[in-house]
Amino acid sequence: MKKFKTEDWVVTFLSIPLLVVAGLASLLPNGGPSIPNTLLTGNAWLNIGIFFVIALVLLYVGNRLLDRPLNGLLRSFIVIFALAMLAQWVAKLEVVKFYGFEAVFFSVIFGLIVRNLFRVPEWLKPAIQGEFFIKIGVVCLGATVLFSDVMKSGAAGLIQAVLVVAIVWFFAYWVARKLKVEQASAMTLASGCSICGVSACITAAGVAGTDKRQLSYIISLVLIIVVPMIYLMPWLASIVVPMFTDDVHIQQEIAGAWIGGTIDTTSGVVASAEAAGQIAENTAIVVKATQNVLIGFVAFFIALYLSARSQSKRSNVPSFGIVWEKFPKFILGFIVASAIFSLLQTEELLTISGSGKIMETSLAKTFSTFFFSLSFVCIGMDTRLKDIISRENRTVLWSFVGAQLFNIVVTCLIAWLMFGIVKPALWPTAKEEAVEERVEQPRVRKPHGVKHPEVEMQDIVVEVQEK
Repeated sequence: MKKFKTEDWVVTFLSIPLLVVAGLASLLPNGGPSIPNTLLTGNAWLNIGIFFVIALVLLYVGNRLLDRPLNGLLRSFIVIFALAMLAQWVAKLEVVKFYGFEAVFFSVIFGLIVRNLFRVPEWLKPAIQGEFFIKIGVVCLGATVLFSDVMKSGAAGLIQAVLVVAIVWFFAYWVARKLKVEQASAMTLASGCSICGVSACITAAGVAGTDKRQLSYIISLVLIIVVPMIYLMPWLASIVVPMFTDDVHIQQEIAGAWIGGTIDTTSGVVASAEAAGQIAENTAIVVKATQNVLIGFVAFFIALYLSARSQSKRSNVPSFGIVWEKFPKFILGFIVASAIFSLLQTEELLTISGSGKIMETSLAKTFSTFFFSLSFVCIGMDTRLKDIISRENRTVLWSFVGAQLFNIVVTCLIAWLMFGIVKPALWPTAKEEAVEERVEQPRVRKPHGVKHPEVEMQDIVVEVQEK
């Protein structure tokens, strides 16, 4: 049993109740607890109380299982929880959402303010356990990564995701190492730039053993650089994509694939692609989700690479035991959660809410975001600003900017290749599929016999084909 008394195993087991609650979201009032948009209602404070109890219980149980001291844990956690909830609330303000800033960004900022403008007293330190909270958030994140998202984009989206992640990851890692960035930080930077920003950075940092201060800096880079890209990418797509094709439908698919493959946060992808059109938005979201699925694979290969280097001093071939020793066990929780929720979706056991979202994965995402906020408050409290502006971090900045520029160019070419050439040549376009569905399926009419103009056009098409 001593083998399981490590932080990786403990947080994986502690995440199971959260995943069970998420799986029962359709049976809970309002789909389960949620981060409130206001602090002026009783229901908002009830939700805050639920999150407080959940996190406090997991923290106490986790520290008990890991034989860590429990004295002073409550008082310390109250402050960290308050800052995390404040960050969540600020991120929900309309003006903040408009500019694309996320809760984890404010969590780091609030933590930095406490660390650098004030002094972190001894009584505040017991609950500053950033890695503990991060790992729970990563396991919960697994429930939001569904295999069906890969299938929605078809082979074109899947091939693009694999090519973009592989090419950009290795280029970003190569550039970072050339600029003398430390190996673990280079792996974290490459993962954040090539896959999906914050979540990929957190996962890769857990595998590579990245310093918490470096992780905080890289996360800040991701969240800051994504803001101008939200507005830059639709404008750039409107200029570049028409050079590839005159077909408006294909133009939007290319633009969506380009945006989904370059912007590093999901909320940023949605905000940016919305300006490019509905087809572009749908394609961008699916391409982004497809890349997100690759988080687990990248984590595995990082662990395999590190274990191979560790073993190379003794032999040329890394043993499975070494790989298992290096592999972060909480990533197993991420993979298992993804597989289980994907299976539930396949069996049609997940529930679609009135807004069109899956209730179970939405609640899992809420848990994940909440624990990420807690973790980044802790990371901010552990970070000194003078460390962030050091020479080493300046090289991280130039590495990330260079990798992102490379990402924009390469992803544009791959999106054009897959959605502008390969997909139209090998698979029917969405318009052709729509015509086939109209012929095969009963025609849908509005109530009281009133026809929608599009339905009238469908009727004409079917009558002509019948004649």
